[in-house]
Amino acid sequence: MKAILAVVRRDLLLAMRRKTEVLTALFFFVIVTSLFPLGIGPETALLRKIAPGVLWVGALLATMLGLQRMFAADHADGTLEQMVLSPSPLGLLVSGKNIAHWLVSGLPLVVLAPILGIQFDLTAGELGVLMLSLLLGTPVLSLVGSIGAALTLGVRGGGVLLSLLVLPLYVPALIFGAGAVQAYNSGLGAAGHLSLLAALLVMALFFAPWATTAALRIALE
Repeated sequence: MKAILAVVRRDLLLAMRRKTEVLTALFFFVIVTSLFPLGIGPETALLRKIAPGVLWVGALLATMLGLQRMFAADHADGTLEQMVLSPSPLGLLVSGKNIAHWLVSGLPLVVLAPILGIQFDLTAGELGVLMLSLLLGTPVLSLVGSIGAALTLGVRGGGVLLSLLVLPLYVPALIFGAGAVQAYNSGLGAAGHLSLLAALLVMALFFAPWATTAALRIALE
């Protein structure tokens, strides 16, 4: 736990020194989700219908903005090699970086989503389900994205390749996350979709650090 906390603390301190990169993702999320109500107009029924998908797609794209930087700086200054040689298991250190990435890129989106959902005329119950689905889904985005970031580490044009690798893997989280709010709105209940999101999170917590570790070792070789 000390190793994980040390990595989380270090990455958070580095993120605070690069506040513009963090704020860019947040502003991107706010702007993208705010354009739809302005473009569609005050049709509340249509806005409620598209709100879950719009907010989830905005959160997905905003999370992707910081994926390429997850390991790039450590690879450039040699920190990543030191992490591999560290007596602490590399999987634990990778988990610390995943936690830090979610705290910087995912948690602010969870907090902002209910505020942005008001402009789509969502009810308090729908906003609660949306926030809960993002709370379960955004860690999945960070964990799965770390695999793509490790696979494209040091590759020329890695940003485009990262998007091609990660976006198809994000589809289940997107479907169940947006579907939870739609199911709640239709009266079917969101428990099933949220349970599937929680299952995806458990699978990602188990497999993603291992896969990311293997990808990092291949990239360093």
